[in-house]
Amino acid sequence: MILSLILSMEIAAACLLAGKLLIHYFQLESYQFPGYFRTLRRNLLKSILPGISLAGLLIISILLFSRVFHFSAWMMIVAEGIVLISGGFLTGRFFSEKKAKKALAYTPRIKRLYCISFVVLTGMLFLVSRTLIPGGGGGIPNKITAALILFFPMFLPLWIALCGLIAWPIEKVISEMYFRDAQRILKSRNDLIRIGITGSWGKTSVKFILGTILEEKYHTLITPASFNTPMGVTKVIRSKLEPSHRVFVAEMGARHVGDIKEMCRLVHPCIGILTSVGPQHLDTFKTIERVTKTKYELIDALPLDGSAYFADDNGICRNLYRKTTLHKVLTGLDRQYDDVWAEDISYSPEGSQFKLCTKNQQIRCHTKLLGELNIRNIVLSAAAALDLDLTLDQIARGISKINPIEHRLQLIHHPGGLSVIDDAFNSNILGAGQAFQVLKQFPRNRIVVTPGMVELGASEYEMNRQFGEAMADCCDIAVLVGRKRSEAIAAGLMNRNFNKNAVFVVSSLDEATEKLREISKPGDTVLFENDLPDNYTET
Repeated sequence: MILSLILSMEIAAACLLAGKLLIHYFQLESYQFPGYFRTLRRNLLKSILPGISLAGLLIISILLFSRVFHFSAWMMIVAEGIVLISGGFLTGRFFSEKKAKKALAYTPRIKRLYCISFVVLTGMLFLVSRTLIPGGGGGIPNKITAALILFFPMFLPLWIALCGLIAWPIEKVISEMYFRDAQRILKSRNDLIRIGITGSWGKTSVKFILGTILEEKYHTLITPASFNTPMGVTKVIRSKLEPSHRVFVAEMGARHVGDIKEMCRLVHPCIGILTSVGPQHLDTFKTIERVTKTKYELIDALPLDGSAYFADDNGICRNLYRKTTLHKVLTGLDRQYDDVWAEDISYSPEGSQFKLCTKNQQIRCHTKLLGELNIRNIVLSAAAALDLDLTLDQIARGISKINPIEHRLQLIHHPGGLSVIDDAFNSNILGAGQAFQVLKQFPRNRIVVTPGMVELGASEYEMNRQFGEAMADCCDIAVLVGRKRSEAIAAGLMNRNFNKNAVFVVSSLDEATEKLREISKPGDTVLFENDLPDNYTET
């Protein structure tokens, strides 16, 4: 019995070491099972090879120790422990992403998942070895039991999902405890102005822009980076919110209907800002109507004396603005329809200039940011700042202090003489179009490095084809990352009679960097448009 338990613990530990990549996938998909299984399908070979390798190692080592070296039971258990733990560690290291853009983070949740998984896998293996066949315990298991144990690692992707499912109720209790503590903290702050920002794109940019402008009058806390989930925002509230803060700005992300409603249950915003509604995350939302409904959950959650701010897209956002009965403001570039707008826009390598206008006043502004989309984001933020009693002078001063947001149309002058436009954070058809227009203002040669767009469901091929057509009008050389995914982009380029000899298809960003070294020269401009997370890397 003890030998069976020890062997079960060894195999369980080896499985978890070998399955590092699978656990990483689970974390990258925010512990959501549909996303995890989609990632497994996209990376099928990489997902099954760790378990197959470990099963092969287990079978070979058992045969060697029992048939060739004739080890005693205890000697075999010790030898198996050494082989399995070492093999599991090396397997996990070999198959994990060597240069992960977002490495596996050993958060408390991941540590709990490892512990729960170890207990569950050990229990499963021990029960199989002891009870599957009556009288089948002790010593060497019978053939059926032995086969189940030997091939157990081959089902590692499923075992990780099972352990995640078993851990879910525990995580739900823990997250609700932290969630309620954050609610309590916010409820005690009647003096705090709470702002929620959501949208299919642009929400992180607007958050940073608004935070910079509001600092001209208020001590403001914004959620850092892309902290836009309930647990991410909960952590910020519990660890960062100070008595001196007067404004709290929360970015609210969503991949499923109800996600924004859950965020509002935490934050209870009095101001809601909607940056955009478009075909993002259609693999989970399925339809643009569901995306729209989810984004509008923010406006629905506002109190009767709350304020709603909409970016004018001459489409969905404008229609949502019309249906809203609260105090509302529409912002954009159209003086005929918008309440706050920008005009007289000009661009240069140093940034952008424009006139910020309301019905009654205007002021000239300068920003380091590039592109029309950034101007729209600034105007949206300025509108909210105006209603929070900032003067136009304060707003213009804040606008001048906005630093380029990392990986979002960030202009970098490379020491080798290249001008690099880093727009790698994410990509959507509108944002990509803006990036292409910015690139068009630079002299030749203009190079685009991109893997295209993802999470667009059934529309993905068609939208990437349109993406390629838009690229053709602004660049001279295209470096496409991902041999399968790039097919649609290449088709779009060819539809616009793009020079096929100027299209280079590579398998990874590393290969793209090497290709750039070959084809670029001082004076060229390179646009990095989108950079896929590790779970979208092609194999």
